[in-house]
Amino acid sequence: MNDAKILLVDDEEELRRSTAQALELSGFSVETYSNGDHVLELIGYSFPGVVVSDIRMPGMDGMTLMQKIRELDPEVPVILVTGHGDVQLAVKAMREGAYDFIEKPFTPEMLAGVIRRAMERRGLVLENRLLKAVAGKRDDIEARLPGRTQVMVDLRYRIRAIGASDADTLIVGETGAGKEVVARALHDISARASRPFIAINCAALPANLIESELFGHEVGAFPGAVRPRYGKFEHGRGGTILLDEIGSMPFDLQAKFLRVLQERVISRLGSNEVVALDVRFIATSKVDLEAEVAAGRFRADLFYRLNVATLHVPSLSQRRADVPLLFLQLVREAAARYARDEMAVPPDVISDIAQRDWPGNVRELRNAADRLVLGLDNGGRQAEEATGLAERVAEFERGVIASALVAHGGSLRPVYESLGISRKTLYEKMQKYGLDKKLLATEISGEGQRDT
Repeated sequence: MNDAKILLVDDEEELRRSTAQALELSGFSVETYSNGDHVLELIGYSFPGVVVSDIRMPGMDGMTLMQKIRELDPEVPVILVTGHGDVQLAVKAMREGAYDFIEKPFTPEMLAGVIRRAMERRGLVLENRLLKAVAGKRDDIEARLPGRTQVMVDLRYRIRAIGASDADTLIVGETGAGKEVVARALHDISARASRPFIAINCAALPANLIESELFGHEVGAFPGAVRPRYGKFEHGRGGTILLDEIGSMPFDLQAKFLRVLQERVISRLGSNEVVALDVRFIATSKVDLEAEVAAGRFRADLFYRLNVATLHVPSLSQRRADVPLLFLQLVREAAARYARDEMAVPPDVISDIAQRDWPGNVRELRNAADRLVLGLDNGGRQAEEATGLAERVAEFERGVIASALVAHGGSLRPVYESLGISRKTLYEKMQKYGLDKKLLATEISGEGQRDT
C-alpha cells in the first residue's frame, strides 16, 4: 500500500506531535487530529491505512470512535492507546473489535511494530477485495447493497458505472432505503476515495448559520465571528460532498449553490476572494424534486443541473423477495457489532419478517435485527420457549436448515452440500419441520429475478 497512512487521534497536542514525529522517522505517513470527527470522513471500504487513537478524550472518546469506524468498515484496524488504569477498558475494546492496544508510556518502536502488522493486515484485506471484484465475485458494492431482485442488480450496475466518473449525482429514495450507503459506495470506488467524504444534512442546518456552515466566514462577517472559519465545502476539497435531503435547502441559498456547481468556486462570508473548489457533489432527496419545481419550492435550473446522473434506490416494498436474505445479513452484522455469537434465526421469524410491511425500509429492518440479536424481542413475534433438550435441539436444527434454505434462495443442492447431509436426509427434515411450505414459497417467487 504505497498510499498507506496513519490517522493519529489524541487531544494532547504535545503527545500527538511527538508521536507523529517518531512514526514519520520510522517511515510512516501520519495525519494528526485532536478529535475523531474528521477521521470518520476519511474512513471507507478503500481506506488504505490504520487508526491510532487515545481512549480518554473529551467529546467522542476512543471507544466511540472505534465503534463508528466499525460501522463504516469493520476491517479497518484501530489501535487504542491507554493509560495505566484503562487496561480493563482496552481488553473490553479488543473483544469489541479493536486491532490492539498500547499502554502508556510506550516506546516508538513498540507502536511502530504494532502498526506495521496492522498495515500488513489491511493491505491483505484490500488486495482480497480487489481480487474478488476482478474475478466477478461478490464485491463490496454487493456486500453493502445486497439483493437478488432485478432492481438491485440494476442499481449496483449503475453505481459501478457512475462511481468511476466524477459526475455529480442525484440519489432519490424513501427514508431509510439506503441513500447514504449508495453515496458512500460512489465515493469509495472513485478516484477521490482517499479524500474526505463530507455529509451535510440540509434539513438539520440552522437557517441563520447555513451559509457560514457551507461557505465559511472571515472575522467580522457577522456578530460573533471572532475568527475565520473554513466551511464544509472548503473542508471537503479533493473529496466528495454529500448534500442530504437537498430539497430542504432554503430557496434563496439554492441560487448560490447553483453557482458553486457550475463554476466550482466559493467565497467566504465577509470576503471577496474567490476560492477554487475541487469536489464532487452528491445530493439525496426523499421527495420528488420535479414536483417541488412545479410547486415553486425548488429551482428548476438547479434540478436540471443535478439531474445529469440519477440513481433511484428501491424501497423494500419494491423488492420484497430480498427481505429474508437481507434480514439474515443484518442479523449477522448485528451479532458481530455487539460481540454476540452467530444465531440461527427461527423459521417462523423469517416467515413473519418476509410477510410484514417495512415503511422504514432497511433502517427499520436493521433495528428489528438488532433487537433480535440483543434478545429484546423475537423479530416482532413471541416464540414459544422450548423446555426440553429434544425440543431445543429440534428448534436449533430447524433454524439452521431454514437459514441455509433462505441463504441459497431455495436451491437444495448447495444446502445439503453445505450442511454435510444427503439429499434424502434434507427432504426428510424439511418434511418433518414443514419448511417446504413455510419458506420456499417466499423465496421461489423471486427465482427469476436473481443476480447472476
